[in-house]
Amino acid sequence: MDLLLLVLLFLAPAHSWLSLEDWGSGSVEGSVGEFGQCVCNVFLPDTSFPADRVEHMQTTSSQLSVEIKLQINKISSLKVQLEVLLGSLSNLTARVESLESGPDKYIKLEFELLRIELREFEALVTQLKASLNSSSPAFESLYIEIRNMSLIVDQLESYDRSNLEVIRIEFAKLQRKLEKCQDDKDDFSNAEIGSCKHGGILRIGKPIVSQLNANLNSGYKYGGWGKDSKPLPGSENMYWYSGSSDTLVSRITQYSDYYNLIMRQGFKTHELYVQNRYDWRGTGNNYVVRENTLYYQFRNPFAMGKLNMTSVTIAYKVIPMASAQFSYHYSANQNLDFAADESGLWVTYATAQSNGKLVLGKINEQSFEVEEVWQTSVFKQSVTNAFMICGVLYVTRSVDTQTEEIFYTYDTNKNEESHVSIPFEKFQDFYMYLDYNPTDQRLYMFNNGYYVYYNVKFKVA
Repeated sequence: MDLLLLVLLFLAPAHSWLSLEDWGSGSVEGSVGEFGQCVCNVFLPDTSFPADRVEHMQTTSSQLSVEIKLQINKISSLKVQLEVLLGSLSNLTARVESLESGPDKYIKLEFELLRIELREFEALVTQLKASLNSSSPAFESLYIEIRNMSLIVDQLESYDRSNLEVIRIEFAKLQRKLEKCQDDKDDFSNAEIGSCKHGGILRIGKPIVSQLNANLNSGYKYGGWGKDSKPLPGSENMYWYSGSSDTLVSRITQYSDYYNLIMRQGFKTHELYVQNRYDWRGTGNNYVVRENTLYYQFRNPFAMGKLNMTSVTIAYKVIPMASAQFSYHYSANQNLDFAADESGLWVTYATAQSNGKLVLGKINEQSFEVEEVWQTSVFKQSVTNAFMICGVLYVTRSVDTQTEEIFYTYDTNKNEESHVSIPFEKFQDFYMYLDYNPTDQRLYMFNNGYYVYYNVKFKVA
């Protein structure tokens, strides 16, 4: 009861407080009860008990208590994460310092390259064997040597760099044997490099996967890679790569040779956008490099673009009637597709006048103009990609998640189109880039972030 009075007195407004003097001056009335007891009646200005305020105070107190516990748990969790991150940072710092201490520390990358080369050798032997329909002892011997080399790589990976030379000597021997087999069977090409004395594509080999892109990120599924289709003297072994997580083309990196491509050691990167200076960016993934010049789809305005990577100068040219509304099946913004072959530089696109059907144009490299066009009967949005070989357009489509097919060709030499069926295996279910390079007669594909290439076999003329 005393506690209740204290609460009432505490919660009552200031003007409702009563003093003893008040009680004695007539604010207290007395009477005699039914059984003779004394009854006193006290009248206060506000007789209601503020239960809602007490309840609100109790609820707020409980909520604050829960929130404090949550914050304490978060702090504990963050402390653990911070300790893990500090440990990772220390480990990373040690690894970087180790790599900077000398070239011998790159031995793991050397072994990675050797394993990639071994996989390529094995795929090549498989293709040689299939092309000859043969199971001769020579092929079995090569398989055994490749397996033995794989074991040697595993055994010597923990040794010093001097042992790496032993492996390279063995690789050189193995490579010479493979080259001899290629010379003997003449399988992947019936024509010399640069020659068009053949009857077109007979078949395409198995996909040979080099590795994940230089960004080491499978999210970089948009992009392309390959070699210069008409290299300048001294850059015959050069490779290039451009990749992104979207269809925007923002940079291109050059590598002096295949080894440095695999090691991700580019010698020059060209940025197509520098804030407050220039914006040369493009869109789509259908570009080529020819004479150290990148030909690509310019973003603004929608046009053919070319970046001379020697002089670092830009030029663009609008194609009359070319439409930005018709892209390839696999991706948006692939409206202008550049290709290079033994006979020059090409571009494919679609127009509103052609109702979205594929148009092929031959580019005059000096004037940077489309000098001649051919109209095809193929609707572009049903096409996955296209490339040129010896003046013949080859058009692809998807068959299923594992198979792609060349289903249409257009021969500009004869002005003839034909429907064909040349299936080939996809590395993964879809890809962004496919182009032929006349310097090695290979198809280069950028498939879900991976470098992939194919050897091509031609028909006898």
